[in-house]
Amino acid sequence: MKEISRINHVGIRVKSLAVSREFYEKLGFLFIEGPVGPEPVAVMEHPCGININFILNASPTAGPNLLMDVPEKHTGYTHMALEVSDLEAVKQQLESLKIPISGGPITIPSGATFIFIRDPDANVIELHLPPSS
Repeated sequence: MKEISRINHVGIRVKSLAVSREFYEKLGFLFIEGPVGPEPVAVMEHPCGININFILNASPTAGPNLLMDVPEKHTGYTHMALEVSDLEAVKQQLESLKIPISGGPITIPSGATFIFIRDPDANVIELHLPPSS
């Protein structure tokens, strides 16, 4: 469909709005609104335009991330990738914020390099530096 122009938002089921909000604010996201609606949902947005909807109905006793942390591989979205302009600066900021890197850095043949972190609900976030042109 040629009418599709971009991703509007990513929905992430979380246990606690307060905990998730604090984590994503460290990554530069701003709280917009919520909780609203029947699920309920809260919205945060990064100044670059990336929007995240937190679905606030996760069980407080939820186990491991079923898409990433169990031997059986289930279908579904496994992570979101946030493009960055300076991976070394991002790594330094993560260290100062005491956010551990859970994977990488990995450089692929095209020259792209990326690292992975986890949010408080074990959702995977890739921080992706495209190859230099």
